[in-house]
Amino acid sequence: MSAETARMTLRVYQVDRAGVTRVLREKAEVTPQATPSASHVFPPCECPVCKAAKQ
Repeated sequence: MSAETARMTLRVYQVDRAGVTRVLREKAEVTPQATPSASHVFPPCECPVCKAAKQ
């Protein structure tokens, strides 16, 4: 599926403890990017556990 034909619809809901649901943002169509920009790339984990696993 190409980026031109791929579509996604987002809605934002809020649910309280009683189970009452309300829509915070109505439906919005989103067209995905072909390749994400560098700002959306996560850096590699630097915690001690992951550093030890890499070695």
